[in-house]
Amino acid sequence: MTDPILPPLKPIPIKDRVSVLFVEKGNLDVLDSAFVVVDKTGVRTHIPVGGVACLMLEPGSRVSHAAVVLAARVGCLLIWVGDSGVRLYASGQPGGARADRLLYQAKLALDDDARLKVVRKMYAMRFKEEPPTKRSVEQLRGIEGVRVRKMYELLAKQHKVEWKRRNYDHTQWGSGDVPNRCLSSATACLYGICEAAILAAVGFIHTGKPQSFVYDIADIYKFETVVPAAFRIAAKSPGNPEREVRLACREIFRQSKLLEKIIPTIEEVLSAGGLEKPEAPKEAVEPAIPNKEQLGDAGHRG
Repeated sequence: MTDPILPPLKPIPIKDRVSVLFVEKGNLDVLDSAFVVVDKTGVRTHIPVGGVACLMLEPGSRVSHAAVVLAARVGCLLIWVGDSGVRLYASGQPGGARADRLLYQAKLALDDDARLKVVRKMYAMRFKEEPPTKRSVEQLRGIEGVRVRKMYELLAKQHKVEWKRRNYDHTQWGSGDVPNRCLSSATACLYGICEAAILAAVGFIHTGKPQSFVYDIADIYKFETVVPAAFRIAAKSPGNPEREVRLACREIFRQSKLLEKIIPTIEEVLSAGGLEKPEAPKEAVEPAIPNKEQLGDAGHRG
């Protein structure tokens, strides 16, 4: 038997992908074996979906079954969001996700001592200093809240932005002031790429929501990436602040190589709990696109 003419498919590691793309008012489909967005006039825009970590689908977008299958196969996360990328409604899990990682996180979250160690590690990574000793998770959460509010005030003063407090109503997006809208758009971008890297999410600091662990990891990077950009743009009072924030965040993610950092950070945070890492079970589902070479990041989706 002769060898195939085309080489076998090879997945692109998450760290090497474009971070996030937004799609609105278009139909996502697969035409001529390619992932495309078709607008109302019939114009096709090709998207190299295998090289994108996450697609944010805004109101006005529709997705075909074939497009979902292709996105899952190449490991691109689809997230259905509200206007301007704020308010996450649902996400589609790509193929190749591993349940043993979720069970590992659950084991750490349910062990009070291990959870406190993980929370303390997150605190140290976020604020670049060790947290106070003999404090519970709830007490550390309270200290964190005070520091975050103070950091918002300092950034607002630095960029000469009128700041009241962090407050917005997702049901009436236009009612929020520009700084809050910029912050919401910025953090939505950050949550998107964090969720693309995490998938299975069990919270340690944040609890009670499916994206709790996403918030935990995003908070580590929030004030060194997207929050300063949000205040910088808010100071300019642009006509379309949400779009300006998106473009700025995508450039920040590219320059900081954030996707390269997220998975190692997750490994470092979870290992602080002191519990043994699990081995993949024999019945574990293989990645959608098998890869003979090791990619070097345990959280990679094929």
